[in-house]
Amino acid sequence: MTKGLTTRLRRSAAVAALTLAWLATPAAAEVVFLSTQLRPIESAQKLRSDILKDFPGGVEFVTEQPPQLGVHVRAEQQGGKPVSSLIGALHGELQPLAADSLVPLDDVLEKLKDRGLNAGMVEAGKLGTARQMFIPWMQATYIMVANKQALPFLPEGADINALTYDQLAQWGANIQAKTGKRMLGFPAGPTGLMHRFFEGYLYPSYTGGVVTTFKSPEAVAMWSKFRELWKTVNPNSTNYGFMQEPLISGDVWIAFDHVARLIDALSRKPEDFVAFPAPSGPKGLGYMPVVAGLAIAKGAPQAEAAKQLIEYLTRPDVQVKTAKAVAFFPVAKVDLPADIDPGLKLEIDAVQKMTSAKNALVSLLPVGLDQRGGEFDKVYLDTFQRIVLRGEDPKAALDRQGEVLKRIIAETKAPCWLPDKPSDGPCPIQ
Repeated sequence: MTKGLTTRLRRSAAVAALTLAWLATPAAAEVVFLSTQLRPIESAQKLRSDILKDFPGGVEFVTEQPPQLGVHVRAEQQGGKPVSSLIGALHGELQPLAADSLVPLDDVLEKLKDRGLNAGMVEAGKLGTARQMFIPWMQATYIMVANKQALPFLPEGADINALTYDQLAQWGANIQAKTGKRMLGFPAGPTGLMHRFFEGYLYPSYTGGVVTTFKSPEAVAMWSKFRELWKTVNPNSTNYGFMQEPLISGDVWIAFDHVARLIDALSRKPEDFVAFPAPSGPKGLGYMPVVAGLAIAKGAPQAEAAKQLIEYLTRPDVQVKTAKAVAFFPVAKVDLPADIDPGLKLEIDAVQKMTSAKNALVSLLPVGLDQRGGEFDKVYLDTFQRIVLRGEDPKAALDRQGEVLKRIIAETKAPCWLPDKPSDGPCPIQ
């Protein structure tokens, strides 16, 4: 082999080695954005292609199941090589990370003081500390949607914007009596959010609490009533994940779900549907505000770039773009454009009516449960299955499931959250 050929081969090998090393190393400006929100494939794709496309730096968006968020973040940090820099999650999901896994963001908040961020959400972002632990990112909630074909069957004298659960049950019964079809729908399938209906809507509306009143006499009466209401619910509800699909197909005429899981129906056929607040019970109109925040992990490899990404995601134009793309509403002060999607406008109007109702009763997402959040949700879903789907005695089922709930709360030492009154120590079950 000639000397010149040997030299060229050595140079080629060196270039190849450098190329492989470069390919194996993330770009210097790339931010790994770990999020429990926008997990559905379509939502994640819209975030990547629509919302993040103008951010001047690389972003790798990675989703995680809520119960695993704490495990994921702590595993990275304990391994000594953190990967995730920005964390997007709900208030209750970030709470357990505040003490040892997040860095304060007071300096970031100071730079955003002209954004008009919702004051209550900013305060919530302190996570019970004296420092700012997350910056509000976006908000959402759950509402009702009905096909206009259902409106003639409303009970006499009922106001669709101020329904009671009794009237909702009668509405479903009226439709069934006239059409022979069960046209109410709930997201009670494996990927649905039915547990949030119980935790944020039904329980607060009937009992005024979620944990302390779990097996109260009011809860026994509530489950008995809901079991009767379920007789007018489409039996396919136990398969539904997103209610927009059965609404579009006409399989259901009236549905409850998260605004982001209803938007396609309202956007595609805004003239066919009405959006309205969830019903009220004896204790008021229970509803669950969903506040997502942005936090930075301790040891974040791209901490400064993560701060720049927070600044970007809270810009008024990006907040509007987020609302348009994924139907999560702004937390910053923004002027909604005149050409806003008519379906999104229907949702915003319904949310405003619900949150401004005189009998509105806020129910926060569970706080302090860390990776046990899934077990907590399962208690409510199992109770639903026992009483409503299997026909068990409500009191006996609540006593049995109450013991499971009590153990979870005791082992996590989770204090009460709204609408339950504050507690010293673990939230008690009456």
